[in-house]
Amino acid sequence: MPQPKVTVIVPAYNAMPELTECITSAMEQTIGLDQLEIIAVNDGSTDGTGEELDRLAAMCPSLRVIHQENSGTAAVPRNVALDIASGEYVFFLDSDDYLGPDALRRMVAMADENKTDIVLGKMVSVGGRAVPTAVFRNTQPRTDIFSSAAYRTLGCWKLFRRSLLERLNLRFPPFRNTEDKPFTAAAYLNADGVSVVADYDCYYQRDRANGNNLTLTAQNLSHRMKGTRLCFETVARYLKPGPRRDQIMRRHVEWELCGPLWWLLLRESEEDIRERIYPEIRDWVENWVTDPIIEKLVARDRVLLHLLRADRFDDVITVIRNAEQDAERGHVVDGGRVYWDHPLFRDTAVGVPDSAFDVTGRLPVHHRVESADWLKGGVLRLTGHAYIENVASLDPATELVLRCYDAGHPEVRVPARVHAVAGLPDDERYANAGFVADVPLLTAAAGAPLGRGRWNLFLDVRAQGVSRTVRLKSPEAERMPSQEIVTLSPGRPTTITPYVTKWGNLSLDVGQEVPRDDTPCQVTEMSWHRSRKGTLVVAGTLTGDGSQEQERGALRLRVENGRGARREARASFGRTGGGFTAELPVKGLSPGRYAVTLPMSGPFPVAAVPYFTGMGRTLWFHHARPYTARPVKEASGTTLVVEVRAVDVPKAARRKLREVVRRVRG
Repeated sequence: MPQPKVTVIVPAYNAMPELTECITSAMEQTIGLDQLEIIAVNDGSTDGTGEELDRLAAMCPSLRVIHQENSGTAAVPRNVALDIASGEYVFFLDSDDYLGPDALRRMVAMADENKTDIVLGKMVSVGGRAVPTAVFRNTQPRTDIFSSAAYRTLGCWKLFRRSLLERLNLRFPPFRNTEDKPFTAAAYLNADGVSVVADYDCYYQRDRANGNNLTLTAQNLSHRMKGTRLCFETVARYLKPGPRRDQIMRRHVEWELCGPLWWLLLRESEEDIRERIYPEIRDWVENWVTDPIIEKLVARDRVLLHLLRADRFDDVITVIRNAEQDAERGHVVDGGRVYWDHPLFRDTAVGVPDSAFDVTGRLPVHHRVESADWLKGGVLRLTGHAYIENVASLDPATELVLRCYDAGHPEVRVPARVHAVAGLPDDERYANAGFVADVPLLTAAAGAPLGRGRWNLFLDVRAQGVSRTVRLKSPEAERMPSQEIVTLSPGRPTTITPYVTKWGNLSLDVGQEVPRDDTPCQVTEMSWHRSRKGTLVVAGTLTGDGSQEQERGALRLRVENGRGARREARASFGRTGGGFTAELPVKGLSPGRYAVTLPMSGPFPVAAVPYFTGMGRTLWFHHARPYTARPVKEASGTTLVVEVRAVDVPKAARRKLREVVRRVRG
């Protein structure tokens, strides 16, 4: 028989009644049974799991069932199946979970199209079981563990290219808990690309009705020790010391080291803790936990790790035992920094550095814009309140900060007038949280007019020397100021447009037209031209009034930066209907970021162009030098932004060489 596209591996132990839905979901995949090999391993079940697997196999020639004695872990049955798997890809499906009908077809297509070794399918919680969410915010055709949140999920419920697993001779260690993390970590660290399918519910994860999931029953710290050590050793094996290793190690320090210590350590006997567990954990800290990792952790983890480094066993036990009540302690403000007022703070006998207790960068800023109005002379006035949580508003010095994201204008700071305000939590503490900021557009930029471009607004909230900067929220809809025309230079009236980004923040557009997503112009496709390198192709439709002849003649594709550099191309239409295509070369544009819009006529002057996932980049040569252009994800709150960049050839060559060396060594 031809090689199946996917081998689905299902370890099963006393998995009734969830098992039936699990196996059925694999059998009914839209990719088709002729593309599937399903291997289910009955790991010594006593509840009818084996009989149910045999019944299902009698109806499905693609399902192979293996019966074996109980191993006590999901690792062994997975390895048994992996040894005989023949699919181009392997997917691990737990017997209490199930797949969306189109899951495997979508994941295989993603891997095939992008030549990636691992594909993550969106996970869905059934019955409240926790599932990862950060990595599934957007579909990512090709990424890696350093530029995405993929490494946060180390469960093995993913699509793996089998050649990767065989090249590494990768199998699951026979542990009751944490057996899949070192397996997935090794695959991630050697994978040629990772894909994420986030626009379809692929994997439904649930707890068993009888509560006998291994994850739930093997909860002692002792069940995790071997797997955690192997995670650290795996990362150290494949990554040299440095920022990249620290970035990956941090995940294990937070989730496999510190997390279990806080909620599992005291479940063990004191003898086991002192004689076996504590020395092992100290060894992890000595070998794998660097200062840059500690600096990025929350305060309580920093304190714990410093105590472990200093070999202060009694203090470690004390801070874990008192963690709940210590979390409620207050804060100390000193020298423009805020510290957790922990019992060990500045205890010279213990010697934990002040930096371990520093929480300044994690304090939330609460703020609200009450009003935004135009005053005479092109002055925008913003009023509201803002305060740093746990920092009393003494000696306030709040400033409004304007940063232009699509041009090279320097940052602009506008001091705010601070006043008393009522109605806040703890009024007395945050008495001077009110602010009024006037932005004089004619002189805001060090006496010069505010430059052309799109400006994001921030508040630098200050009190007692403590400074925290936060993105400025928009006022309520009925309080948004209207568009204003200001003469920023003689004889040149300039349109100033306040607008709200898709994230609900307030921004200013100076001298440009803000794209709208409520126009009759709908973009359906965007790509780089296959033969004419450096040419952007946008296709879509005009509906309703927008399909009229005058609208067709006015529709253009435009790229424009904050310095006024602009290039346009007229759209072409088919003989019938409102379908259009526009092609615009970005080749020859100076390096920088360019907003992509579709100018129109009538009541909708500019249509927004959305960000399309999977578009990638284009490459061309100009005077023998390579240039690239690529869409920048979330660069704008209103429309697509494309970045044109000259390629750093030596740097690119070094990166390519490192990839080749890594593959050869692998």
